[in-house]
Amino acid sequence: MTMVMARLRLAVVLGLAVMAGACATKRGNIPTGVTEPDKYLYEQGQASMTDRKWFTAREYFQQLVDGYPQSPLRADAKLGLGDAYLNDGTTEGKLRAEREFQEFLSYFPTHQKADYAQFKLAMTHFEQMPKAERDQTETRAALEQFEAFRTRYPNSPLMPDVQEKERIARDRLSESIYKVGYFYHRARWYPGAISRFRQVLQEDPQFTGRDAVYYYLAEALVTVRLEAEALPLLDKLEEEFIESEFLVKGAALREQVKTTLAQRTPGTEGSPTAAPGAPAAPGASGVVTPPAQGTTTTPVVKPGTPPPASGVDAKPVPRG
Repeated sequence: MTMVMARLRLAVVLGLAVMAGACATKRGNIPTGVTEPDKYLYEQGQASMTDRKWFTAREYFQQLVDGYPQSPLRADAKLGLGDAYLNDGTTEGKLRAEREFQEFLSYFPTHQKADYAQFKLAMTHFEQMPKAERDQTETRAALEQFEAFRTRYPNSPLMPDVQEKERIARDRLSESIYKVGYFYHRARWYPGAISRFRQVLQEDPQFTGRDAVYYYLAEALVTVRLEAEALPLLDKLEEEFIESEFLVKGAALREQVKTTLAQRTPGTEGSPTAAPGAPAAPGASGVVTPPAQGTTTTPVVKPGTPPPASGVDAKPVPRG
């Protein structure tokens, strides 16, 4: 019984394969009397694209590319192949589309649609961008290809589309860095938070979510007693954003910083400030007293200091 079932399955599989081959052969046949077979294949491919039949479209375009190497429509068919692969929505399709657009730019670098191929090459990576919490390799690849587009085709009519998609990709990458900084901020490891927030503002000063960066960076700087560096960030928050959830908190922190700076004597930023009338702390004169010979110093570490996020190169203060 088992042997019979196995033979039946094999027969079904072979039958389906023969039917698929027959359909492919029929689809590839060019009607008798067609004087421009390459044009016929291209038009059939375009019609299949309109009907969202991506697999069928690929068959027509591929037959044109392989069978008519001298056709003036070969380059357009190559683009059609890339679009058909990209539109099917699968990871494999995006990888195949990337190859098709790369080959187009290699074979037809001066073609009038080269800018389109470059844009679509960037989109093969753009459509694979993960969420901000994930690895951003594809996001960086998309940005690299968008940058190549802007360098090679500055006057292309596709430039507005490129700028729009590039902004989205940059926001995704900046958000990823910001979230690492925010993790450090919540963990109260402020050197790591300050480093990541500053990286966002340095690499992407137009980051759409920079209001959060301004506020949390300022808050971290205030915590480590660098109020003078925090104040310009709070000024920018107020100047650049009409609406933001951080405006009220930012204004309050700004007034706090101004009061602190007004009360602080010159040269004390970043150092503990003694209460009025309290005795001066050891070393308050500004002279650093080295430890006695043969002794070691141990840094004071707050209990519960957490480690940094996985994969981040910065290191927190070790646990006490």
